[in-house]
Amino acid sequence: MKYNPNQIEAKWQKYWAENQTFAASNNSEKPKHYVLDMFPYPSGAGLHVGHPLGYIASDVYARYKRHQGYNVLHPMGYDSFGLPAEQYAIQTGQRPEDTTAVNIDGGLDKEGNQIAGYRKQLDAIGFSFDWSREVRTSNPDYYKHTQWIFIQLFNSWYNKDTDQAEDIATLTAVFQKEGNAQVNAVCDDAIPEFSAKQWNAYAKETQEKMLLHYRMTYLAETEVNWCPGLGTVLANDEIINGVSERGGFAVVRKKMTQWSMRISAYAERLLQGLSTIDWSESIKESQRNWIGKSVGAMVSFRVNEHPENISVFTTRPDTIFGVTFMTLAPEHELVAKITTPEQKAAVEAYIQKTSKRSERERMADVKNISGVFTGAYAEHPFTKEAIPVWIGDYVLAGYGTGAVMAVPCGDERDYAFANFFKGQNGMLAIKNIFDKDISEAAFGSKDGFQLVDSDFLTGLGYKEGTKKAIEALEKQNQGFGKINYRLRDAVFSRQRYWGEPFPVYYINGLPQMIDPQHLPIILPEVEKYLPTEDGLPPLGNAAVWAWDTTANKVVNTDLVDNKTIFPLELNTMPGWAGSSWYWMRYMDANNQGEFASAEALKYWESVDLYIGGSEHATGHLLYSRFWNKFLKDKGFAPTEEPFKKLINQGMILGTSAFVYRLEGTNTFVSKNKIEAQTVQPIHADVSFVNASDELDIQKFKAWRQDYKDAEFIVEDNGKYIVGREVEKMSKSKYNVVTPDDICAEYGADTLRLYEMFLGPLEQAKPWNTAGISGVFGFLKKLWRLYVDENNGCIVNQDPASKDNLKTLHKTIKKVADDIENFSFNTSVSQFMICVNELSTQNCHSRAILEPLAIVISPYAPHIAEELWSLLGHEGSIAMVSFPVFEPKHLVESEKEYPVSFNGKMRFTITLPLDLTKDQIEAIVMKDERTIKQLEGRTPNKVIIVPGKIINLVG
Repeated sequence: MKYNPNQIEAKWQKYWAENQTFAASNNSEKPKHYVLDMFPYPSGAGLHVGHPLGYIASDVYARYKRHQGYNVLHPMGYDSFGLPAEQYAIQTGQRPEDTTAVNIDGGLDKEGNQIAGYRKQLDAIGFSFDWSREVRTSNPDYYKHTQWIFIQLFNSWYNKDTDQAEDIATLTAVFQKEGNAQVNAVCDDAIPEFSAKQWNAYAKETQEKMLLHYRMTYLAETEVNWCPGLGTVLANDEIINGVSERGGFAVVRKKMTQWSMRISAYAERLLQGLSTIDWSESIKESQRNWIGKSVGAMVSFRVNEHPENISVFTTRPDTIFGVTFMTLAPEHELVAKITTPEQKAAVEAYIQKTSKRSERERMADVKNISGVFTGAYAEHPFTKEAIPVWIGDYVLAGYGTGAVMAVPCGDERDYAFANFFKGQNGMLAIKNIFDKDISEAAFGSKDGFQLVDSDFLTGLGYKEGTKKAIEALEKQNQGFGKINYRLRDAVFSRQRYWGEPFPVYYINGLPQMIDPQHLPIILPEVEKYLPTEDGLPPLGNAAVWAWDTTANKVVNTDLVDNKTIFPLELNTMPGWAGSSWYWMRYMDANNQGEFASAEALKYWESVDLYIGGSEHATGHLLYSRFWNKFLKDKGFAPTEEPFKKLINQGMILGTSAFVYRLEGTNTFVSKNKIEAQTVQPIHADVSFVNASDELDIQKFKAWRQDYKDAEFIVEDNGKYIVGREVEKMSKSKYNVVTPDDICAEYGADTLRLYEMFLGPLEQAKPWNTAGISGVFGFLKKLWRLYVDENNGCIVNQDPASKDNLKTLHKTIKKVADDIENFSFNTSVSQFMICVNELSTQNCHSRAILEPLAIVISPYAPHIAEELWSLLGHEGSIAMVSFPVFEPKHLVESEKEYPVSFNGKMRFTITLPLDLTKDQIEAIVMKDERTIKQLEGRTPNKVIIVPGKIINLVG
């Protein structure tokens, strides 16, 4: 009876599915534990062996917690809205919902491509997911709740006094009684003050416009990252090196009317919450930097010959007398107003050039210096001196006020800017206000200086100077103390088709929410997924996309009369909308009435363990915390934070294969024959290469038409040796290894153990298929402890020996400790040691092998289930209690002593550890081997160190 993983795994996967083995209960008396993976976007490429790494780790942990007696929620679903499906729809004309369904469920797409299907691939690896709770963010029964949350955000404002979001009705009640003078809200800047009388006299339309300045989600003209190639706005985290992450298209800055989320209201709570959660310090620091808290002052500079003021936020008000020039962001609204006619052409050219660079690129670029003088001057608040106003791309419109007071003597970037433009029109000599030399560099420290040439601040340091400067600014009404955050409100519109439709229609250009009882508003059919000819988003192509306020349904677009039938929003929500609350839907996934019942939310509370990639640090992980806090304020989420513990798994890298083509020819040279020749390295499919790095030349030639007649210069043994390089696993690098292939050849348990064995979970590590055979051999050796090829199950009732028990309990302790500490790779090493020791001990005792099957079950569940069944048990091993470690079995009662004569070891003797020196000496001296060695002599000295050595001297 040989180990047959394919047969065993199919049997138990079928059993788990039919018996709903891993279905969690919302009404269990067991303690709860919620283990969650970041759900995948279902691409047509399917899974490669790098994708399941985190899933396997979370599955080991979830299975272990079930063995510990927990009611474990371990669900899975799909983040199924996104740009790739839409890009594919544009290229092929296939409906995104069709390709997404095939990518998940498998089958042939309309192009004739065979798609494996995420669900089949995941099932084949033996994950203990509760599939009864599966979610797909692109399904209407899911996104109707995303639309509902959007409506809650629209109907809320952030009250600074209570430090939470509240219903907009509480704000309008204040307006009706008191106006807005005493309202302490997170809102837009420069809102006009009005009294209760004025508010009550406003037309409804005016009131609605005013409320948009306060709502948690609002329409506003915003500076955005526009990607013409994708036809949509992108978030900062969707841009890499100035181009779109998806497709590598150019991105420019432009102003558009967009929906935005007032995440800035939660900046301080997002910061403070980091101290309450068990996340890596690197992720926390990424979020701290992204939120970017700064303490300082707002300063107002009057612009000469203009009615406008330039507002500046500075963290160093103590350096106010060192201001040499000012710099505005090129997008700043005042630039066009204050630029002189002489400088207009240069300023406009610079603005056009800057619009092609993303904010991230501008922030990261500290080497290149650029800027243009506007010709305008501002007035110093104290000295009244004229300060030249420049524009420069190192200042961002969305950070602070989009303007800086440049103090070159105290800031390296200002120092470099001033020196770069030294002597040019509009650049004054650097003012030094420190008692320090700045001839070589700026003095940026907040300590160890006294201010000079600073009027009433002269002689002061940082703390005293800051306090006194703010007092003086407030006294003359030109500034005040302020805490500022880098975190900006999140743009929430996308000019795409494949995303959640907004539950919004427009009356006279003002947004109106559709009553939640009429949700979902379902994505309409369109003929084309591209923007319309007049530049509207793809939903502008929809023939049925208008809201009938009488019938409360979507009707034909050409029926719009702006009386009872109105246009619907044409933008869709961004990719992060559905993923910002999905963990709560898993708690009650089949609830048709609400996103989750209060009872389910109270029971599961939050995610105990969350595993996913660190690339989501300032995207999904921040937006999720924001939405969770908002829903907590509104009485829906039970906790302030969504994820108690977060682990970021590392990447499994591919080992690429390279062939070397002689430049200008179709001749390929083997790696060791290149020498001084000029060659072009070309990726070859790794499936053509064996474990010895030898290329199958015939397969390579048949791979592509242009290689059909290729010639090869081979090694002396006739083989072509490829080069190897470790890099990201990707279809474009032809280094992808699919889990399907590994499972088919070696079994899922081998794949699971091997991925855990590769190295620490958080680290990146290269994949090497050649190494997997060792793990497969281990499983076969484990099998042979229980089963003989000819005689079937050979487990007996023999009592366990001391060595057997020691081996087992070492393993129980090591595995339990490793799982609790997420050190999965060392557990696999311990399994191998354990099986080797038990094989040497010729152990087939049920007392040892039965608990061993449970211990290995989280890692290799299929073979564990089969062995459990062979041992005579009915049902699954999944819920059986984890064996209890007993320390007594690791306590040594005997010691094998080396017995030496004049320092040379001659034999060993095993003695109880509780013997005294005299007892040990008496036993050794009577031993026949000692008598033979001494040949009648009496040793001069007998050295005994209990538990260590015995040495007879002389």
